[in-house]
Amino acid sequence: MFDLNDIAMFVQVVRCGSFAEAARRVGLPPNTVSRRIQHLETQLGTRLMQRSTRKLTLTSAGQAFHERCAGAVDGLLEAGQELLIGSQQPSGLVRVAAPADFFDFFPMEWVAEFLAAHPLVRLDFVLSDAKADLIAEQIDVAFRGGPLSDSGYVGRQLLGTHSDGMVASPAYIAACGTPGTLQDLAKHGCVISAHPSGRATWRLAGPDGVEEEVQVAGRFSGNTALALRRAAVAGLGIALLPPTMARLDVQAGLLMPVLPQYQRTSGGMIVLYPSRRHLPTAVSAFIGLVVEKLSAVEALPERRSGQT
Repeated sequence: MFDLNDIAMFVQVVRCGSFAEAARRVGLPPNTVSRRIQHLETQLGTRLMQRSTRKLTLTSAGQAFHERCAGAVDGLLEAGQELLIGSQQPSGLVRVAAPADFFDFFPMEWVAEFLAAHPLVRLDFVLSDAKADLIAEQIDVAFRGGPLSDSGYVGRQLLGTHSDGMVASPAYIAACGTPGTLQDLAKHGCVISAHPSGRATWRLAGPDGVEEEVQVAGRFSGNTALALRRAAVAGLGIALLPPTMARLDVQAGLLMPVLPQYQRTSGGMIVLYPSRRHLPTAVSAFIGLVVEKLSAVEALPERRSGQT
């Protein structure tokens, strides 16, 4: 097996025209450089250059070997330089796994802002409520809802727990009325997470902090929060949604709160990545953007409540 460092040293000697100059550029003693070239010649079984007190002359074998190796050595050096620059400046492809409804609460304008600030970065989103296999799917970073658990990946909590609230469209309320108590939900149509029975159990905490359970059912169920939100906006029933998802629809009048004194505590958002070592700067930069933007959104209700 040839030592690629010896081949790179040979190319350097040829370009410098002497062992002394090549040694000066790489910071090694001239006799060390000469010894490594001799070792390479021994491995190849042929002389690459004729040495004299005045100059070095390539043999025909050395000339052919140099022509074959010089471009490859330059390519390796350029690749290393690009990686070095990339480790300092965000660059390259970042594959992001996120919930299916990610862009409902993370506006595309924020992505455009990030890409404008980091012109060497490309983003590839894999959107699904299923848990991605970061290694098998070559995912650089994953955002998930819920508490941080032992998954074998490196992770940290991005956002704290939040309180899901019930909402329904004005059209649904006009047609079916507003439930007065938690138990009244059993008489209403609810949009729920997919289940063969068409039923679900909602566990909600009232004003006193005591949790109560209620069995709900509906004619529409789905396996993503995005589907449930759209069903609620379409008037198909009462939905239990995170505040980040329902806020804009409530502000726009597309949804309205139902029994707002009852809330369900849900896990916040976590971020996962395969390894803590050598985390690419592009990945770190994108995580920083998500933390910054979502933290600001999460703080909005507190500021509003303080003003009223």
